[in-house]
Amino acid sequence: MPDPVSILTRSHPCLQPILGQVQAAFELLNTSFSNGKKLLLCGNGGSAADCEHWAGELLKGFERERPLPASMRGGLDEPWVDKLQWALPAIPLPSITGYGSAWCNDVDASLVYAQLVIALGEPGDVLAVLSTSGNSKNALLAAQTARARGLKVLALTGQSGGALAPLADVAICVSETNTAQIQELHLPVYHCICRLLENAFAQKWET
Repeated sequence: MPDPVSILTRSHPCLQPILGQVQAAFELLNTSFSNGKKLLLCGNGGSAADCEHWAGELLKGFERERPLPASMRGGLDEPWVDKLQWALPAIPLPSITGYGSAWCNDVDASLVYAQLVIALGEPGDVLAVLSTSGNSKNALLAAQTARARGLKVLALTGQSGGALAPLADVAICVSETNTAQIQELHLPVYHCICRLLENAFAQKWET
């Protein structure tokens, strides 16, 4: 299969300067998933939609077949089991809408993601924070909470990195300042990371 990084740089040459950070993000997630941990994702607006998109590429097949290994079948011997696929655990936090509306109404909207880090996060998990400005309050508080809880923090943001970048173990700061243009570059970045992960785990589970 084509090299995911080559696909990224061929379609978006402007991302060449951040390839080191993209590789570091892959390694961070590869280590976490290999240790049986999970990915939490948070963001607002278009970045919330990107959380859904990114998680979707991990929870089912993205660009290759993902046959379920015998070790994951748990003794099931039914025809429909052949339709199931191996997956990488990812939870898009903006999707928990019932909780989110209640929390924002009853408590404090700026802590909506921090509370989910408390509820769902475990040491060794990764929190991916998508913020085009790098200064969204609920994103910053989630990142601070994650660090305190022993999670790793992966940030996707814009050119300046804002206050978010220094809180991250890996910060991918695309070289744009306009919100829409930053989001347009985040998509190929996380697609590249998904390709790298899918290839890595296919080698582990399909051999």
